[in-house]
Amino acid sequence: MKGLRVYGSKWDRARKEFLRLYPLCAMCKEQGVISAATVVDHIVPHRLKLAIHSGNREEIAKAQKLFWDRKNWQGLCTSHHSSTKQRMEKRGHAIGCDEDGLPIGANKHWGGAG
Repeated sequence: MKGLRVYGSKWDRARKEFLRLYPLCAMCKEQGVISAATVVDHIVPHRLKLAIHSGNREEIAKAQKLFWDRKNWQGLCTSHHSSTKQRMEKRGHAIGCDEDGLPIGANKHWGGAG
């Protein structure tokens, strides 16, 4: 499966439309900052490429569903997508504070619900 491309022209069209409808970075907004979204992020990682490489049809179908589920999309600025979101996925919790200085996300470091 050399050269496998998950993001193609269909994704490009869907991405542009989503950013037109939701032009602000969701993470910046949580922090009380207004910033343009430049990336459509999958809130829950889809892992479609990994599923395709596995050859497991059930995993592929599950990943494709997650990939195209617009409820699983959020607009992010490049900075949040390339750094903050990547760290969150590795750590399993949100990083940063809201405008009141309280940690954002569902898995706060003191164990409270978000």
